[in-house]
Amino acid sequence: MTFGQVLLGAVLALPAAGAALVAAVPRDRAARLVGTLVAGLTLLAALPLAAGGRGWMAYGPPPAVRPWHQLDLPWVPGLDLRFHVGVDGISYPLVVLTALLTLLCCAYTLWKVPDGGGSGRALVALLLVVEVGILGTFLALDLVLFFLFFEVVLLPMYAIIAGWGGADRRRAARKFVLYTLLGSVLLLVGVYVVVAAAGTADIVALTGGSGLSRGTQLAAFTLLGLAFAVKSPLWPLHSWLPDAHTQAPTVGSVVLAGVLLKMGTYGLIRVAVGVAPEGARWAAPVLGVLAVAAILVGALVCLAQDELKRLIAYSSVGHMGFVLLGVATLTATGIEAALIGNIAHGVITGLLFFLAGAVKDRTGTGSLAELSGLRETAPRLAGLLGFAAVASLGLPGLAGFWGEAFAVVAAVERGGTFWTVLGVLAAVGGALTAAYFLRLLRRVTHGRPSPAVGRLAPGLAGAELTAWAPLVLLALAVGLAPALVLGVASDPVAALLQAVR
Repeated sequence: MTFGQVLLGAVLALPAAGAALVAAVPRDRAARLVGTLVAGLTLLAALPLAAGGRGWMAYGPPPAVRPWHQLDLPWVPGLDLRFHVGVDGISYPLVVLTALLTLLCCAYTLWKVPDGGGSGRALVALLLVVEVGILGTFLALDLVLFFLFFEVVLLPMYAIIAGWGGADRRRAARKFVLYTLLGSVLLLVGVYVVVAAAGTADIVALTGGSGLSRGTQLAAFTLLGLAFAVKSPLWPLHSWLPDAHTQAPTVGSVVLAGVLLKMGTYGLIRVAVGVAPEGARWAAPVLGVLAVAAILVGALVCLAQDELKRLIAYSSVGHMGFVLLGVATLTATGIEAALIGNIAHGVITGLLFFLAGAVKDRTGTGSLAELSGLRETAPRLAGLLGFAAVASLGLPGLAGFWGEAFAVVAAVERGGTFWTVLGVLAAVGGALTAAYFLRLLRRVTHGRPSPAVGRLAPGLAGAELTAWAPLVLLALAVGLAPALVLGVASDPVAALLQAVR
């Protein structure tokens, strides 16, 4: 086996074995420490996947899309199913982001375990199982394997919300499961349609719609697109998200917003557009309209929100709208905007939920009406919240700027009155995004300290700073050097678009 194949196996095997090991360790804190170490080893295994990557790329005659590294083993020979995983510049940033956020969440449990649910050991084991499902989704190059990894996330995420969430956690967890199961059924039917028509489940071979008629591609894209829209979630299939975020524990919200939502947008690019390009071209105007609706509706709802975590949750609807707009243009600029928008959202919104959890834990409330004057009593926490908010609203120089700006540019560059209008409306939505985040800061950080805020201690725990610092640095690094993401993604995106045209 090559070095890249060993790393691919390790990235999936380490968290799977780690979850079993954590569950077997009898002492709770020792188990959480073991889980954190395993998550750290997974990140160390994921980072070198980029090494030698460019030498593995091959473009030109079919297959035009080829992974940097891939592991292709027999799985169920009787059904011609293979354990086929691989990585390229489209999936690699998401793999690293997943490994990083899981490590930070596991490390965070060493400092604080949410009330309810049970032991911290169980929570860390569930986080590692979720990591397996998300990493497998980003690495899978077989449609059946993609579906199975996609579904691995469902039950452990339900358990995290229902076990360690807020007062209304069980209802939110049930809503999450019901919506996700709807998406799962649509995804399963879409996978069946593609595999039955093409005779193969290999995503690399299927990229470009090879072997699929126009009618099959239209049906497949509709089914797959709806399935991924539920998971992302894209408007109007988003209503499970605010409840899940509001009730989930801090680490659950970070994983949910940071990487779980990206399973949907990644699937839309890699599977729906890649496998059914004619369906993507046919649905592009509808996707564009839905994207702009998500941006505007999400922003307007955020302007009316009075609960901190709920506001951040609804902001994700708008951010995912910018990602969808980039995908809908079916241009290199748009797809790259979607990819960097995914990474920026994961970094910044993960940080926002860490900070929102810190505020809520300290004050006992997330109501904006009961939070004011944070900068007077906890200036460091207020400063970090301000940094995360301006990063999320798309301030130039920070990570959130590139995805939003270039999604608008891609729509305008697409040409025609229709796409230009969509670009202008999306830009208006960007201005509304700035308005609701500035309103958030005015309500929470300015003014006289409220009774809930007035009793706060000014300092931050070392574990908190350890968990938050990498996200702050990444928001700065990606904002100042977007080539960290686009440098590895540009060639695979070009290859993907070459294949689907």
